[in-house]
Amino acid sequence: MIDLFGGSPELPPLTDRDAVQLLDTTLRDGEQAPGVSLTPAQKADIARALDRANVDYIEAGSACTGQGERETIRRVTDLGLDATVTSFARGVRNDVDLAVDCGVDGVTIVVPASDRHVEDKVGTSRDGVVETTADLVAYARDHGLWVEVIGEDGSRADLDFLCRLAETAHDAGADRFCFADTVGHASPEETFEAVSRLAEFGPTSTHTHDDLGLAMANVHASLRAGADMVHATVDGIGERAGNVALEEVAIALHHCYDVETVNLDELYDLAELVSRATKIPLPPNKAVVGENAFTHESGIHTDGTLKDDAMYEPYPPETVGRERRLVLGKHAGRAGVHAALQEHGVDVTDEELSAVVDRVKALGDRGKRVTDADLLTIAEDVQGRERDRRVELLDLTTASGGGIPTASVRLRVDDEERVASGTGSGPVDAAVEAVRGALGPQADASLDSYHVDAITGGTDAVVTVEVEMSRKDRTVTVAASDADITLASVTAMVDALDRLLARDAADVPADD
Repeated sequence: MIDLFGGSPELPPLTDRDAVQLLDTTLRDGEQAPGVSLTPAQKADIARALDRANVDYIEAGSACTGQGERETIRRVTDLGLDATVTSFARGVRNDVDLAVDCGVDGVTIVVPASDRHVEDKVGTSRDGVVETTADLVAYARDHGLWVEVIGEDGSRADLDFLCRLAETAHDAGADRFCFADTVGHASPEETFEAVSRLAEFGPTSTHTHDDLGLAMANVHASLRAGADMVHATVDGIGERAGNVALEEVAIALHHCYDVETVNLDELYDLAELVSRATKIPLPPNKAVVGENAFTHESGIHTDGTLKDDAMYEPYPPETVGRERRLVLGKHAGRAGVHAALQEHGVDVTDEELSAVVDRVKALGDRGKRVTDADLLTIAEDVQGRERDRRVELLDLTTASGGGIPTASVRLRVDDEERVASGTGSGPVDAAVEAVRGALGPQADASLDSYHVDAITGGTDAVVTVEVEMSRKDRTVTVAASDADITLASVTAMVDALDRLLARDAADVPADD
C-alpha cells in the first residue's frame, strides 16, 4: 500500500517545491464541454485574463480543427502574452505544421497509450506508436517548438509501455511527458504509482478528469509523486464531469503547501469571465468561486465571523478577489441583522432589533430570501418611519410589436419629474435604457445579476424579478412582483437605484 500522506523518504514534501507550473486548457479541452463554443473575441479575452493571472502555459486550441480555429489561435498568439502559447496536435506531422503556421510557442502532441486506443482507435501497434512519437518530437523540436507528449488514456495503459513512451519522448528531445487520466478512471494510488515511474525519465505533467470526483486528489498524488506541471481548466469545465479546476489547484497549493502558482486575486474575475463566455453558471457551493463560498447566513456562523473573520473561513476572501457576504434568512441571528442594518446606515434599539429579527425569520420560514430592500422596509415599519425616496417610478409605457422595442418612463427624482425614452433588444432592455436616460449620471450603477421566477401558473402568471445592483463599493438586492415582467423589472431596478442613491446621500456630511 502506498502511503500518499506520509510519502516516501526519497521524495521531498510539496512544501519544498520551488514551483508548480499550470497549463490552462480552457480554450481547448474546456471548450469541448457540451454546448460550449467560444468566439475568437471571447478566447482572446480569456487568454488575456489568464496572462494577467500569470498562468505559465495557455493551450489556445487545436490547430487541426479547422481554419476558424487556426484564425482564433493566431489571434491569441498575436496578443504578445508573457505565457507560453501552445496548440494541441494529433500524432501526425501535418498537425505540427498547422500549429507552426499559427505562430504558437509549443505543442502538446497526443499519442495513443492504452491498447484500446492503440489498436481499436488508431489501428496501429505499440512499436508503431513509439516510432511515431520519436519522429514527431524530433520534427517539432526542429521547428523550434516547446514539446510535450501526452499518452492518451494513460491511466488505463500498460504501465511498462507508458514508461517506454515517456523514455522515447524524452530521448527524442521532448520537454516533458504528461500522464493523462483521460476518462477520470484512476485512483490516487494508481496515479501516484504511474507518475512516480514516469518522473524517473524527465519532467512530468498531469492531466486529470473528475468523473469519479477524484481530479484534485489525483493532482496532489501526481505532485507528490514528482510531477511539476498541472493541466487544468477555469471553473473545471470540460468533457463529461470536467477537468480539475485551475482555481482550486492554485488556492490549495498556496494554502496547504505555500506553493505559489498564479496571481490568486485574479481568480474570481477569471472564473466569472469564463462562466459568462461559456454560459455555464458557477454552482453556488463551488469551492473558491461559488456564490456561497464566503457567504454566511446561520446566526452562529455570522456571529462568529463578525467577531473573527477567520472563524468560519479557511482563508480571507480577498485572497482570491472575493468579498465576504452576510445574508439574511430563517437562520439569521441578532448579530447578522444588526451588522446588515449598520451597513445600510440604520441604527436600532435593542427592542427594535428584536422585532426586525423576528420578522426576518418569519420571511425566511416562508421560503423567501430576505433582500436588502426587504430588510430596510421592515426596519422602516418597525421604527414607524416613512421612507424618503429619491427616485420613484410614476409611469411606464412600452411597445414591442413588430418594430424595434421602445419604452418611455416618467420618474420623480428628488423634487423633479423627468421623462425619457429608450430602445433595446426587448421591452425590458428598452425600459432600462429609458430609466438610465432619465437619471443621467446618477444611473452609474451596474446590474450585477437579474433573476426571474414565476410564482403562479398560467398565461397571467405573476413573476418575481430579483436584481442585484452596485454603485461604487456598495451593493443592494431588490425584488419586485407583477404580472408584467417589464414593470416588475423596472420597479426592482428603480428601487435598487433609489436605495443606492439614498445611501450616498446619507454619507454626505452636513454643511457647517
